[in-house]
Amino acid sequence: MVLTSRRLAVLRGREFRLFFIGFAVSLFGSSMASVAVAFAVLDSGGGGSGLGVVMTARILPIVLLLVLGGAAADRLGPRPVMLGSDGLRCATQAAMAVLMFTAHDRIWAMAALMVLWGLAEAVFMPSLDALLPRLVPAGQLGDANALLGIARNGTAVAGPALAGGLTAVAGPGWVLLVDAATYAVGGVALALLRLPAVARDTSDQPSLLAELRDGWAEFSSRRWQWVSTLQACLFNLLVWAPFLILGPVVAEQRLGGAGGWGVVMGAYGAGAVLGGLLLLGREPARPLRTAIAVTAGWALPSGALALGWPLPLVAVAAVGAGITSIVCGTLFVTLTQRHVPAEALGRVSAYGTLGAFAFGPVGLALAGPIADRVGTASVLGFGAAWQLVSCTLTLLVVGRREPAGPAPAGVAETSAPARA
Repeated sequence: MVLTSRRLAVLRGREFRLFFIGFAVSLFGSSMASVAVAFAVLDSGGGGSGLGVVMTARILPIVLLLVLGGAAADRLGPRPVMLGSDGLRCATQAAMAVLMFTAHDRIWAMAALMVLWGLAEAVFMPSLDALLPRLVPAGQLGDANALLGIARNGTAVAGPALAGGLTAVAGPGWVLLVDAATYAVGGVALALLRLPAVARDTSDQPSLLAELRDGWAEFSSRRWQWVSTLQACLFNLLVWAPFLILGPVVAEQRLGGAGGWGVVMGAYGAGAVLGGLLLLGREPARPLRTAIAVTAGWALPSGALALGWPLPLVAVAAVGAGITSIVCGTLFVTLTQRHVPAEALGRVSAYGTLGAFAFGPVGLALAGPIADRVGTASVLGFGAAWQLVSCTLTLLVVGRREPAGPAPAGVAETSAPARA
């Protein structure tokens, strides 16, 4: 009981507890919406090509506008930007629901609304990393990030399962209305936060271009940050994208089809939740080295598929990768929040996220054609081997010395905050 209380101590603070509830609710709605949108497109006769158009319309604004979203978070403050994002996403999902109820030829209208949804997500993502140090004391950042990771992965498992049933019974429009309501809940939680007032000197505010250059300087000046981002970029290109594309192919051939693949991805989500629970209340003495070392676990599911392991062992490997995901992600974002100045966190977070996922779409596009030439097992096996090599190289380059320096200014204190 004492251990559990210590692990959940971060939830005793009103601000983080309130934000966490709103964030978890909105995450649950988002995880349901992806299923509803997919079936809405298929019900409209769009087929695979229509689904590709709609999904690309969501992803493209995120890639193009992520850095601008980080600049907005640093210039305007993360909470106002996140409030605007939740408001836009609420309106977008409500409009999508109305479209489901009233229109028939709706693919391009859905694509236009998905562009707005992607724009809102592009500004929300870096703002989240910038907001968290204002909600909890520096010593609780690790637990706070772990809880957010648990919420992400828990809703990613439960949300689609519920959405599938609701879509079949009531139709995608009602699921999207639920999603719109969850964004409203998240927005209300944000509005009720009492945050420390942050003084902003707007008398000589630099241009947007200058702010982007300053943010890049903050990001590139920390070797541990850009080297780890490069490792993540190559992971998404060479390991994770081929796994997502070729995994279902292997599942169809010898793991029981869609049901078997569902078991694997469910095991990945369960592993992430388990890893987050294990991380609560614990902080490694060398967090950077630990975050890099555990990335070897991402080799497990690709290696298991390449070696022809049966479904139970592939699922166990996926659990290991899920644990890797949340441990690495939690430790790395906590390091960033502690060692990057608060006024630059949004931009630094955006540069890191963009760098990590920049070549993911390339990997998704090339995995299939390359596998047709050299074989599925070869592509997956190469990815697993590369991940082990990259883990070793990254440890040698940046893993021997932990980041030095004080926590950034603006980290939440334990005293009662004033309303911003």
